[in-house]
Amino acid sequence: MTVTEKPTYTILTDDRTDVRDFALYLENIVPDHYDQKNLVIDLLKYDELTLEDLVQFLKLSNYQRADKKSFVFVNTGINYDVVPDEMILVPTIEEAGDVIEMEEIERDLGF
Repeated sequence: MTVTEKPTYTILTDDRTDVRDFALYLENIVPDHYDQKNLVIDLLKYDELTLEDLVQFLKLSNYQRADKKSFVFVNTGINYDVVPDEMILVPTIEEAGDVIEMEEIERDLGF
């Protein structure tokens, strides 16, 4: 996994070859090391990501969001209309940063 620190969020990029293995790995490492950070999960290398692949991250997404932290996925290979409402998927890292910035403002305002 490659970790890139930004001022308001951390990008976790998969260097594995299986998205489901990456989801399991993150389930183990995020609660211990990244639970107080807004996270961007870079899945851009998976051109043919499926909904079944993405929902492997649902438990972790719910965990982070329940703790008032952002959890945003980046991928262009999946239809955004099929993504569950509990998950945020955007096509670029820049958009992920924008989403996190908006969520931080909402949290500051008490939403």
